[in-house]
Amino acid sequence: MLTHLRPAITLTLGFTLLTGLAYPFAITGAAHVLFPAEAIGSLIEKDGVVIGSALIAQSFVGAGYLHPRPSASNYGATPSGASNLGPTNAALIASVAERRAAYTAENSAEAPIDAVTTSASGLDPDVSPENALAQAARIATARGVDRGAVLALITKQTKSPLLGLYGEPTVNVLQTNLALDAEFPMPLVGG
Repeated sequence: MLTHLRPAITLTLGFTLLTGLAYPFAITGAAHVLFPAEAIGSLIEKDGVVIGSALIAQSFVGAGYLHPRPSASNYGATPSGASNLGPTNAALIASVAERRAAYTAENSAEAPIDAVTTSASGLDPDVSPENALAQAARIATARGVDRGAVLALITKQTKSPLLGLYGEPTVNVLQTNLALDAEFPMPLVGG
């Protein structure tokens, strides 16, 4: 019986070491060499302090900032995940209508679909160029700058699809807001 168990135990231990330790360490090491920024979470620093990740959305609510997509997970207060509401669900229809009305009132523009629906994870860091450009007037007014300058900055921040073919153009909300702060600082209140 031991002659039958020994190969099974040896193979189990061997494959556990190979697939449970060696392979993950090799892939992690390769990722750190080939894609160092992505391997540590695409963290974004400002003045030596990590302020976020280019891969995870954060809530921005001020009038002078580009706002992200609505979040089903409240931007990290709860684990990521979708609402799992179907397209005919009354609660989903009501929340989309409420978000559409709020977006239109806030931006004086028609709401693109990504401005009123949550992403699958609830933490999508990007918005569509249409969504970002529709917010330009509000941002420009709050920052006291020309709308054209904000439109140009958003256009500059727009990322093209991979190889020009795969995916849709996107605008990263955190990186765009950092660029807005650098180029058009918020005016001091009561100065």
